[in-house]
Order: sequence, then structure tokens, then C-alpha cells
Amino acid sequence: MVGVAQGLLTIGEVARRSGVAASALRFYEDTGLLQSERAAGGARCYPRSALRRIAVIQAAKAVGMPLADLKQAMDALPNRRTPTKADWERLSRAWRARLDERIDELQRLRDGLTSCIGCGCLSLRSCALFNPGDELSAQGPGARRLKRQA
Repeated sequence: MVGVAQGLLTIGEVARRSGVAASALRFYEDTGLLQSERAAGGARCYPRSALRRIAVIQAAKAVGMPLADLKQAMDALPNRRTPTKADWERLSRAWRARLDERIDELQRLRDGLTSCIGCGCLSLRSCALFNPGDELSAQGPGARRLKRQA
């Protein structure tokens, strides 16, 4: 593309290489997770290091980390640099606890599916035993027995 500085990738190239839609790249930029430069014609161009940042974003999404939490972690890096191997190790250690929580929640869900939907609906014969008088409704909406109890 004419007008793109050497070493920069167009949004199309980044989308192709990262497997992330251009619209998602623009969203990540709007939320401050990515930064681009503008080519002479106004097109977005990204440094090659954006590919690593995008990989970190994708990993965070895969473990269920809210993008706001990821942005906070990325903003804590000096000069908003791309995460190094040491940064990645620190981030991934923190994400391990989040993954463990998700695994526990999924196991509870799996184990509870065969005996009770846990919602307090009183539509099943067993609800009268496990949730007499619809007591779970006082705890709020949703499948209360399947959610992690604090």
C-alpha cells in the first residue's frame, strides 16, 4: 500500500495475520488496547508488535478476562509497550486463578445438570425437596444452586 511507512502493517494485513476482524481491531483501538498510526491517506497502520498485543488480547478473551481488566494490565506496562515474555508469565499466572474458578463453576454446572436445574422454578417434582417454598428466589434471579456461593 502506498503511503504506509516501512515496518508498519495495514489493518487488512493485521486482520489477516492475526485472524481478528478489522472491526475488532478498530474496537480494540477505540478501547485503548491497540494503537495505530495513520498513513498518508488516513488508513490505520500498526507496528508488527501489534500482533503480539492481539495474541494477548485473544488469550485474555479465551480465559474470560474482561477487556477492562486487560486494559488495566496493559496500561501498567511502561510506555504502553508490548508485553515481554516476563510480562506474559506474570499475566498468565494471574489468569490461572480465573481459569481455576471457571473450571470449578463448569464442574458444578456439569454435576448439577443431571439432578436439578437449580433455578427455584418449582416446576420439577424434586424442587419441592430442594427448594421448598421457592426459598432460592430471595437470593436473586437465575440458577442459584449452579452459581458459586460466596
